[in-house]
Amino acid sequence: MITVPRSLILSLAALLSAYHIVLGVYSIDVPDRPGPVIVALVLYAVATVISLWPTSPMRMPLWLSFFDLAVCVALPLLVGSTLDGTSSTNGYATWYVAAVGTLMTIVATRKNQVVAWIGVGFLVVHTIVWAGPGALGSLGVVGSVVWVTIAVTLSRGLARAGRDARQFARAEREATEWQAAQEAHLYERQVRLEHTSRLAVPMLRRIVERHGRLNDVQRQECRYLEAAIRDEIRGRELLNDEVRRQVMAARRRGAIVTLLDEGGLDDIQGLEREAILNELAAAIGSTDADTIIARTAAGGGTTAVTVVGLRSTDPSVSALGQDSPDDEVDLWLEIPRREPAPLERLMRVLADEK
Repeated sequence: MITVPRSLILSLAALLSAYHIVLGVYSIDVPDRPGPVIVALVLYAVATVISLWPTSPMRMPLWLSFFDLAVCVALPLLVGSTLDGTSSTNGYATWYVAAVGTLMTIVATRKNQVVAWIGVGFLVVHTIVWAGPGALGSLGVVGSVVWVTIAVTLSRGLARAGRDARQFARAEREATEWQAAQEAHLYERQVRLEHTSRLAVPMLRRIVERHGRLNDVQRQECRYLEAAIRDEIRGRELLNDEVRRQVMAARRRGAIVTLLDEGGLDDIQGLEREAILNELAAAIGSTDADTIIARTAAGGGTTAVTVVGLRSTDPSVSALGQDSPDDEVDLWLEIPRREPAPLERLMRVLADEK
C-alpha cells in the first residue's frame, strides 16, 4: 500500500494558503479601504491554521466546518465591498476567490462535503451579483468550484477504497482462519485415525486369521478395544497415555467408563492440561466405582473436568450398563482450572516462541 505522509499534505495546503495571504498583502493598496481587507486576511489565516492543525482528527468537527463556512461568506463581502466589480484592474486584489476555494477544499477533504458545496455556492452567487456571470471565469470562481469537486470525488473514492480494503483484509483473515481450522481438523483427524489404526489393526488381523471365530477372552478384548476407540471420538482432549491406561484398567475390573469432551479444555494447553489430565487419571485409578463418568463443559468457568463415580447396589444392573435408582455416589470430583507455576509459565512462553 502506497501512503502519503499527512505532514506533507498539511505543508502543501499551508503553503498554498500562505500564498493567498501574500497576494492579499501585496495588493492591499488596490482597494479603496484596506481595513476590511485586513480583517478578511486575519479571519482567513485563523481559519486556515485551525483547519490544518496537525493533531486534529481526519473528520473536521461540525463547529469548525461552520466557522470555515462563515469565513468563506465573510471574505467576499468584506473584500468585495472595497472593490469595483466592473473594473478590470483589480488584479490580485480578488485573492479571496482562490482563498475560498482552498479553504472549502480543505473542508471537503476532511469529510464535510455539504458545507464545502455551500461555501463555493455562495461564492458563485456573490460573484454573479457583484460582477456578473462573465466574471465567473475571469476571477477564477470556476477553478475554485473545480477544486472542491476534485476534493469531493477523491475523498469519496479514497473512502470507498479504504472500505473495500478493510473488507478484503477481513475476508482474507476469515479465509486464513478457516483454512487454519480445516488444517487443524485434518491434522487431528489424521492423528485420531493413526491412533485408532494402531489399536484396531492387530485385533482385526487376528479376527481375519481366525475367520471370526473368537473365544470369550478375545471377544471381551474386542469390547475393550471398541470402548477405547469410542473414547478417542467422544473423549478427545480428555485423553493422554495415563488416562488411557487407567480407563482400561477400570474397564478390565468391570467398571463402565464414559468420557465426554464438550470443548471445556480447548483453551487450555501445555503443562496446565497435562496436570489436569494426570489428576483425572489419578481419580479414575483411585476409585472402585461401578460407573465412572468424566466430562468437560463448554463455556469456560472455574471447573475444567467433573468426575462422577457411582456404585450400584445391584451388580446385575451395573453389568448391563444401566443406572439404578439406588446408585450411590462413590466419587465426586471437580478438577479446577489451575494457574501454572512461574516455571511452567516460562516454559510455555519459550514453547510459544519456538
